[in-house]
Amino acid sequence: MKYILITPARNEEKFIALTLASVVAQTQLPERWIIIDDGSSDRTAEIVQCYTQKFPWIILVRNPKREGRSFGAKANAVNHAVAQSQNLDFGVLGNLDADTSFAPDYMEFLMRKFSEDPKLGVAGTPFTQEGGYDSTRDSFEGENYVAGPVQLFRRECFREIGGYIANPAGGVDWIAVMAARMKGWTVRSFADKRYHHHRSMGTAERSEVVALFSYGEKDYYLGGSPVWQLFRVTYRLAKKPYIVGGLALLFGYFWAAIRCVKRPISDELMKFHRADQMKKLKNIFRSVFRLKKVDNFRVVNESAKTN
Repeated sequence: MKYILITPARNEEKFIALTLASVVAQTQLPERWIIIDDGSSDRTAEIVQCYTQKFPWIILVRNPKREGRSFGAKANAVNHAVAQSQNLDFGVLGNLDADTSFAPDYMEFLMRKFSEDPKLGVAGTPFTQEGGYDSTRDSFEGENYVAGPVQLFRRECFREIGGYIANPAGGVDWIAVMAARMKGWTVRSFADKRYHHHRSMGTAERSEVVALFSYGEKDYYLGGSPVWQLFRVTYRLAKKPYIVGGLALLFGYFWAAIRCVKRPISDELMKFHRADQMKKLKNIFRSVFRLKKVDNFRVVNESAKTN
């Protein structure tokens, strides 16, 4: 299975060399890797340029400088790069963040998964972060979700969901995954491997507390249940930065709710999302009552098995 990669990057000079080194060392190389420098004010573009001279399949696109962070810009950059690659022969396209690294056989492993399952629409793996974080243990997204830093789509699936939705509030990768699931595509995070995310999720150009407030807002934008949100906040209170982080998550959600912010998703998708959250919550409480360890990664599938 042939693939292409797309990487929107902004002020990533600290980590992008690690991502570049990971990709060029792959046992199965991409047909093309388009890196969009989104107006960086540091040496991001210069670092990428050094690699383009050695590897002609790496393409650097430089956008003009702009103020502030924009999730809509990421979606537009990826969609534009896909449109510019229509004449290439590939079956899979991947969104790859510029602060990730992984083993040399990582992409070959995922291409094999796509080849084995024609209904596999979105694929990836869990990830690690500094401080011992592992998304299989420290997140409740589960195995039927693929996080945005390394998110691979079957070409037909990406076309069917209409690509990334340029939502200024964020969540473009989440919307894409949920839309794929609603349309009947298999979405799977394969726990056989990991990639390392070198920056805590959502902290690019902002502090962790501000990022958590923003995540709370996004939870509302994306139709998350208030019941699930209270559970999430309670769970978050036990993790650094403890009470401050949990309150930031809570206030973000209710600040968005008070302002009645318009959601960028359909009622159908919100219903699907909330039903998914309630399945998780039901299984979590079932495990607790039975004095069993909660398997964060397989919480939805375990719920399905016991119903």
